[in-house]
Amino acid sequence: MNSGLRDILFLDIETVAATDDFNSLDERLKVQWSRKASFLKREEGVTDEQLFHQRAGIYAEFGKIICIAVGKLFEGEVGETKLKTKAFYGHDEKAVLTEFSAMLDKMDSSTVKFCAHNGKEFDFPYLSRRMLVNGIPLPQPLNLSGRKSWEIPHLDTMELWKFGDYKHYTSLDLLAAIFKIPSSKNGIDGSQVNSVYYKEKNLERIKDYCVSDVVVLTQLFLRIRGLPLVPDKNIITSS
Repeated sequence: MNSGLRDILFLDIETVAATDDFNSLDERLKVQWSRKASFLKREEGVTDEQLFHQRAGIYAEFGKIICIAVGKLFEGEVGETKLKTKAFYGHDEKAVLTEFSAMLDKMDSSTVKFCAHNGKEFDFPYLSRRMLVNGIPLPQPLNLSGRKSWEIPHLDTMELWKFGDYKHYTSLDLLAAIFKIPSSKNGIDGSQVNSVYYKEKNLERIKDYCVSDVVVLTQLFLRIRGLPLVPDKNIITSS
């Protein structure tokens, strides 16, 4: 296995609105959401409160992280490529982020590279912002202060697919379809996570969805690099 593949940490995050009850928000945050909402497109008749439940989770200022799934490639005993995944998840965002940060502290920060789909626009900055809000020091892979662009250890499969076309957005699910990678959707997609979390109260389902996305992300990265997929029997999910 290519030695550079061992240094990549594939990741995906799932986020929801900071609270299910808009009225429990701090009054200052309510005002700020109303200002934010005034710039967002919405269907006719949708209130700021309803929009909060629909859209707040995608903004780090109004949302929280409930799951971080990661994956790492490694070489098996007979030289085969394997993938190990793990999820950090829970209702307590600070505990989730602290556990994730502790894992990173055990890794070689000088070589580890993050990879996510649309990670440079969403996952990486969202993680950084929520860590700061929760008073958690930024791990080295997320601490970009003073770094040149070429020194930032972030990979993004959507950026790799763009080939310089900055107008082009392509979803992970679409790329999985065209590369014939099994879908990760399991009956839900990102737009439904807030409802599954607050209405169904099914965090386990969200965790499974997040882990599946990391598997698809890893397989997509391998295909973009012209490498074979990891067989299902070589994918290990850690508890």
